[in-house]
Amino acid sequence: MRDPVKNILITGSKGQLGREFQDLAAGYSDYRFLFTDKENLDITSADALAEYFRQNTIDTVINCAGYTSVDAAEENVDLVKMVNARAVGQLAEAAASVNALLVHLSTDYVFDGQSSRPYTESSPANPRSVYGKSKLDGELEVILNATRSVIIRTSWLYSPYGQNFMKTVLSKVKQEKSLKVVFDQVGTPTYAADLAKAILDILPGMPAKIRGEIFNYSNEGVCSWYDFAHAIIETEGLYCKLVPVLSKELQTAASRPHYSVLDKSRIKKVFGIEIPHWRDGLRRCLEKM
Repeated sequence: MRDPVKNILITGSKGQLGREFQDLAAGYSDYRFLFTDKENLDITSADALAEYFRQNTIDTVINCAGYTSVDAAEENVDLVKMVNARAVGQLAEAAASVNALLVHLSTDYVFDGQSSRPYTESSPANPRSVYGKSKLDGELEVILNATRSVIIRTSWLYSPYGQNFMKTVLSKVKQEKSLKVVFDQVGTPTYAADLAKAILDILPGMPAKIRGEIFNYSNEGVCSWYDFAHAIIETEGLYCKLVPVLSKELQTAASRPHYSVLDKSRIKKVFGIEIPHWRDGLRRCLEKM
């Protein structure tokens, strides 16, 4: 007998990752998706969450909601803590009330970026920004309050939707003759569609009693923001003079990790998935746009 259709709640469905889940949904007939955003499900309200979970059958929650403006977070500490930590705890409790699996998205910003080797899931966390601290607190809320949970850390997320580095570069190169880009921050760009697909593909292999497990996922390869900007411009056949600069030359409110390469060995070994290279993801993203 065929397994019944699984009901998946996607929070933050109007963001980069949420929109990619919407685009992929039609290809996953074994799942029924419930797409929500703050307008129709306020995860900062415990009462709203409790009511929503009473009215809907939910097997899995994929939490794409979050406060992601890294610099603005430095000035909006209370709001950031509410959205990225306390609300996550409430969502974890709601998921636990129906024994639903919670898949929570986290970030490379939980690390201080002082390493010179790829971060594993067990590498010590040491966030240096309000955003990074709030995301680490959110992870702890998941571990403490969800009965079934997985945390997926990713990095440098971009897509055709929302605001991100790729779209900023494309906008600026059409308006300016030169563009300053930092070259001393190294990591891996991650196409949101690749991340969304990976999450949906690993769900069937998720152990029934999994709790508080952390997995890293980004596209393969390594580059600096300068390299990424160059690849964006080159792939699109555009021209703009790129000026490599040090992070300290571009003063920002929040501190950013200088090295945030994630080791993906664990997720590949446990679930047997293959991860595309970041250049391949970039090409497909630009074609989609």
